[in-house]
Amino acid sequence: MTRRELLTAMLGAPFAAAACHTATRPSPLPPGELVGPSDKLGHRLRDLRAQPPAPTRRERAAIVIVGGGVAGLSAAWRLARAGVTDFVVVELEREPGGTARAGRVAGQDCPLGAHYLVAPFAENRALVTLLSELGAVTGVDDATGEPQFAEEQLVADPEERVFYKGRWYEGLYLHAGASADDQRQLTAFRAEVDRWVAFRDARGRRAFTVPVAACSDDAEVTALDRSSMAEWLAARSFTSPRLRWLVDYACRDDFGATAAQTSAWAGLFYFAARMPRPGDDSQPLLTWPEGNGRLVAQLARAATGRLRTGLAVVDVEPGAPGGEGARLTALDAAGELLGLDAEQVIFAAPQFVAGRALRPFRAAPPAHLREFTTGAWMVANVAVPELPGGLGFPLAWDNVLYESPSLGYVVATHQQPGSRGPTVLTYYHPLCDDDPRAARSRLLALGRDEWAEVALADLSRAHPGLREQATRVDVARWGHAMVRPSPGFLFGGARAAAARPVGRVRFAHSDLSGVALFEEAFYQGVRAAEEVLAERGVASPSLL
Repeated sequence: MTRRELLTAMLGAPFAAAACHTATRPSPLPPGELVGPSDKLGHRLRDLRAQPPAPTRRERAAIVIVGGGVAGLSAAWRLARAGVTDFVVVELEREPGGTARAGRVAGQDCPLGAHYLVAPFAENRALVTLLSELGAVTGVDDATGEPQFAEEQLVADPEERVFYKGRWYEGLYLHAGASADDQRQLTAFRAEVDRWVAFRDARGRRAFTVPVAACSDDAEVTALDRSSMAEWLAARSFTSPRLRWLVDYACRDDFGATAAQTSAWAGLFYFAARMPRPGDDSQPLLTWPEGNGRLVAQLARAATGRLRTGLAVVDVEPGAPGGEGARLTALDAAGELLGLDAEQVIFAAPQFVAGRALRPFRAAPPAHLREFTTGAWMVANVAVPELPGGLGFPLAWDNVLYESPSLGYVVATHQQPGSRGPTVLTYYHPLCDDDPRAARSRLLALGRDEWAEVALADLSRAHPGLREQATRVDVARWGHAMVRPSPGFLFGGARAAAARPVGRVRFAHSDLSGVALFEEAFYQGVRAAEEVLAERGVASPSLL
């Protein structure tokens, strides 16, 4: 693939033609490597077609947690808070955290995936408890009863800007040059969002809140899931290109899918779930240089000494309620098989992994597994010797390119007051193919150099000369980054079916919420742990 073909495939033909229209050849790429998840061990699980041979040795634990992502670590955190320590967390990768993992590039901490958390409302007691442990909660507002958050952990100003035709503008909505009709449609859209923020069902539940499990299941609300967000906009004559771009960006940002691929329920959830009252701003954001890796580190402390990495669970014999326990087989990187006997299992890995690991699912795949689809992402961390410049609004934490399939970048040192020296720009590129399998194929077909080429070319729209300034570019490829909330999926029955226990196995993953947010993975892990505690007769007041 030539450079022009590469940029055409990933950034679009017009940009590729402009980027390649130069008399001089581009400078050599800076050094770097592939980091983050490895597809090799996981694909050994994918390629397994039969029951694996008998393990060479066996161990036991009262509770085995399969998956050391946010859901699995949250389950471990909840068990440990209840005084239960006879558990083991088994994780495929060498480092826990999944898509919330942190990295380090050129001596600077930076995210490899998720990089912020929306400040929770008081009713999200489990998450408020975790943030209190982290020192992010400093008190309670006497007037509202809502938690107050540490100023240094809230996103510093300026928060967002968007690049359009050579200049940066404040915020995400492009007000510059907007027509009267653009402004009218924006006002009308905000009124629609406010209507849903104000909604309460007969039980007093909001239409949209976090976690998803607390949302209303009223027919008026769930009906939104039957159409796409793009169809919802069209049905209300929201035709403004600027508004449509904003909504499409929101869907790509939170769900790795376009507005046409996203359930209208999920699209409205993005805008309404974090607003306290109609007309209010959304809740503030919490972030750290290493992104949600800070939260992962806090959760992982609960699993100290009980976290086993580099192990892929390839077979789960679920056992039976009230009968024999579960028997698991795990494969390490050297090809050795380890047997694990457990009284209870929390399966905190995605549904596509469950379909390959659980013996009864391999024998007769349940119909709900086909309903779960996952999107692919590329994340590039670009080390630079100084903060990039640009015309217009100054450098912000989140820097978005209006005419790009990417989401732009965040700045690792933004939270450090007065920082002027070296930093890392974390660039996010979701692959929004209609066929998620095609997206994964495209993602994995390109190596570090090709993806570094794409990232540097895209960022050079706003920062000419960035390629020559960059000192390193590391790339993470996430083939199954997040579940897609496609139209009809959220309330079509698949999530409820996937959450039902199988034998001694309970499930916990953001897949079960239908939206891949830290808050949802955390909730699912805590929920599964509390169900295990109740089954074991352990008295521990619920945090949910």
